Amino acid sequence: MQPQSGLDQLSETGERIDSLLSALGTSGPMAQQRGEDLVALVTNLYGAGLERLIEVLADAGRLDAAALDALAADELVSGLLLVHGLHPYDVTTRVAAALDSVRPYLGSHAGGVELTGVDELGIAHLTLEGSCNGCPSSTVTVSSTLERAVLEAAPEVVAVDVTGVVAPTPAQPLLQIGLRPGLEPRAPADAEADPVWAHLEVATAPDISMMAREPRPVWPSSASVASSKNITFTRRR
Repeated sequence: MQPQSGLDQLSETGERIDSLLSALGTSGPMAQQRGEDLVALVTNLYGAGLERLIEVLADAGRLDAAALDALAADELVSGLLLVHGLHPYDVTTRVAAALDSVRPYLGSHAGGVELTGVDELGIAHLTLEGSCNGCPSSTVTVSSTLERAVLEAAPEVVAVDVTGVVAPTPAQPLLQIGLRPGLEPRAPADAEADPVWAHLEVATAPDISMMAREPRPVWPSSASVASSKNITFTRRR
């Protein structure tokens, strides 16, 4: 089993806390309120500890660019810093870094992906410049990959708007070619005289019969014929 990523661990813990708080709610509103107060106290406590840790490192001259990059690169630490508003990088910087991280995986589908900006509503606007805009892989793969990367790096972003991804054109129906009436293949007139033609009768629909040309020498065994209740085969010998 692969170890959980920091973001997955943080998300799973949050869901577990919500589940426990909901369970407390079954005991009444007072119990649920006390549970929420307890979670808030613990959260504020380790949030204050993280803030104090950053201050100590800064005062000691240890919070340089390399240290900031290391903190931001760790998914769990980065997620906790975001929760408490302590992340060293703003939303634009984090979104731009997220785009840089996924570009190698997009290949020719993305071409160039640029961040236009994050507006006051929290919507990240991206511009896609690629050579295969409009193909299904560009529409589905690129959009979903970019959205996931942006939202993981910047949870405060409420939506991702990608310009340049065009919905694929619906596929045209295949041309079907059929025979003109009267040209359908029919069994030869002397089928009864041909020992390799068999007459197939369906017991459940006595008004339907067909002539079927069967390959030599494959014929149903006598045992299978005897066990069939609905289909009988006759062969002229």
